[in-house]
Amino acid sequence: MLSVIISGHGTFASGMEKAMHQVIGAQEQCVAIDFPPESTTQQLQEQFRTAMENVGTQDGLVFITDLLGGSPFRIASTLALEHGNIEVITGANLQLILEMMLERDELNITEFREQALLCGHRGMTCLFDELAKQSQTEMACEGI
Repeated sequence: MLSVIISGHGTFASGMEKAMHQVIGAQEQCVAIDFPPESTTQQLQEQFRTAMENVGTQDGLVFITDLLGGSPFRIASTLALEHGNIEVITGANLQLILEMMLERDELNITEFREQALLCGHRGMTCLFDELAKQSQTEMACEGI
């Protein structure tokens, strides 16, 4: 099973973890690491290294972070370049996290990466577009 480390600024990671637990329950080999304002990048890197040891990396490890270019992303990227079998996904949303946690048993690390990007994009929409899709579906079903 792929291991997952969720991280982000403030309490992003623990908030996503709580929401995940509410919707799909606790998940094995998954840890959330917050990056509060009082923390340093050195502390975050040590937390990441400890988490990697705890969740394991033998089947692959995926970091899911909040913000492209932010400290959690940069540190995760550095670790991914140092070690093999690690992916870094950024721009996380709850849709992406939930779907990927449910699918990770069946995916290798490359498939996880590709599927995560699709899930994340699918999770971003607006009411206008969703109503338009619904209207188009209804019209198609009526043969219009």
